[in-house]
Amino acid sequence: MLLPPTELPSRTLSFRTDLRVLVVRWHTMVPMAAVQADYAQMLAAAQAHGLSDWLLDVRRREVAAPELSAWVNHTFYPEAVARLAPQRRRLAVLSSPALTASYRTDPGQQKEVAFALDPARPFDIALFEDEGQAMQWLRPL
Repeated sequence: MLLPPTELPSRTLSFRTDLRVLVVRWHTMVPMAAVQADYAQMLAAAQAHGLSDWLLDVRRREVAAPELSAWVNHTFYPEAVARLAPQRRRLAVLSSPALTASYRTDPGQQKEVAFALDPARPFDIALFEDEGQAMQWLRPL
């Protein structure tokens, strides 16, 4: 069954139920409260469709605010893990080269990226600049 995309204030959700992947494409900057509301809607949609694997395309985002990364790591991801259990939460983050560079050079981002990528977390996250590689990581053949 093909589901229509859902438009949120800062992103578009596409449901790849054939691949069991929620594709989230960031399209504009919005205030933190709107981003948090979008994340709540993303989680509700993923839960409704049983999609614990997500492709988060943030290539259009200019910068990643450290406070957003901290909130996602310490508040949102734990909630998502709990609500999507027993499925293991997997997130492929598709970034632009500029964003990838900021993850490596900005001290605030370095801390949050290291936290998120720590294999001790109850979820899996990987960073990509190529969408095909990201999807293959989510759904290996």
